[in-house]
Amino acid sequence: MTSKEAASAESAVAEVDAIAEAAANAAGAWAAMDLVVRARALDGIAERLDAHSAELIALAVRETHLAVPRLAGELKRTSFQLRLFAQVVRDGGFLDVRIDSADPEWPMGAPRPDLRRMNVPLGPVLNFAASNFPFAFSVAGGDTASALAAGCPVIVKANPGHPELSRAVGALIDEVIDECGAPSGTFGLIFGRDAGVQALRHPAVSAVAFTGSTAGGRALYDLACARPVPIPFYGELGSINPVFVTPEAARARAVEIASGLLTAVSSSAGQLCTKPGLVAVPEGAPILDELRSAAAPPTGELLNDQIAAGFAHAVEPVRAHPQVRTLRGERPGEALLLVTTAQAVLADRDELMREMFGPATLLVTYRDAAELLELARSLHGELTVSVFGEQADDTTHGLFAAAARVAGRVLWNSWPTGLSVTYAQQHGGPYPATTAAGTTSVGTGAITRFLRPVAFQSVPDELLPPQLRAANPLGLPRSVDGVRAQ
Repeated sequence: MTSKEAASAESAVAEVDAIAEAAANAAGAWAAMDLVVRARALDGIAERLDAHSAELIALAVRETHLAVPRLAGELKRTSFQLRLFAQVVRDGGFLDVRIDSADPEWPMGAPRPDLRRMNVPLGPVLNFAASNFPFAFSVAGGDTASALAAGCPVIVKANPGHPELSRAVGALIDEVIDECGAPSGTFGLIFGRDAGVQALRHPAVSAVAFTGSTAGGRALYDLACARPVPIPFYGELGSINPVFVTPEAARARAVEIASGLLTAVSSSAGQLCTKPGLVAVPEGAPILDELRSAAAPPTGELLNDQIAAGFAHAVEPVRAHPQVRTLRGERPGEALLLVTTAQAVLADRDELMREMFGPATLLVTYRDAAELLELARSLHGELTVSVFGEQADDTTHGLFAAAARVAGRVLWNSWPTGLSVTYAQQHGGPYPATTAAGTTSVGTGAITRFLRPVAFQSVPDELLPPQLRAANPLGLPRSVDGVRAQ
């Protein structure tokens, strides 16, 4: 057996059960771990990744075909978000501590009891790692970081696209978890589709995070809902990330917009969940000529044969549609640009508004503002919608209203790729973009997915969690009688 075959071997049934049970046994102790220690573990994982960056990047290059600069940037993002969640843990605000002291004069008509409320961890989280981000959405990625930060043990189902890298990163996490004195079972790693399904069904698992295809994610989501006790399933499934270019912007910035689009579609061979997959431009606008003739960056290789087959399967029905023609992209290594009309899309929405996960996009020409707005209002759930314009007029206001209705992130004169990890970031959207539109998988808000609130009524101080006691021994931020206080 080769090293790759050994790394990707399916986890046995007994092994998966043991990992899930260990996570269940660790849940209470990890949740009760001092926040300083929890933050130290996140910082320690970041430091260990940085210290082993050269060997990890070499493994990732070999398994994913992604270029070294892209992988180096992604690894930097991964260690950054671990450190950012460590800061969130130290601050303690994510616990959302609220204290309402007893009030016999409460104007509701009855005395108010003493109520003390805070967030607590859900329990073990199962994280299905993604293929296209072998660091940032994988074993030590955002879902793992946010779940550990919330106080939940994590079981990662490794992606088959980079098994050796997954094992290497998992070993580093194990080292840090052990050094911090965290309970055994705080982190686990499993391999194989059947193992992932088995773990999802295990009663110890309390929530699931998933990044991948709509078909695969929906199947797992249905399994999570069909359990005897259904559990939250936070799935990022599919998005075409529409872009709307107004006539004024198309005339004023044809070269700039064409260049930006070609870069956004070609980058990482178009294997980004935020890649623009549908771009609406005015009929007869010079931007089409610019897109036909502009120099385009090479796309590079697709991640693996499975991704390549999926890309071909998605592209062919669109390319073969009688109302679609090819603008460019017949040469190897060049992004595929297809063209159709707004009328065609509106008449055959399901066939033409489909995600093509790879270096391709559909250009849609519209005749006037009314048709552009009709196209925008026909959208379903999206991660992003972008508007390129020159002024705030009735059309742009209408586009923004339509975009906010269906997307988690709305952009003005900027491309949706290059997702920043921040406090205010929103990476989510209505179905089919995600299965939980009220949450995000990127940014510090991601921690809330793995928490639930508990209120304690008229409980003696000595029986309360330390975070809720009158003396505030941990010095956490909290709201007292509706007023934010330290």
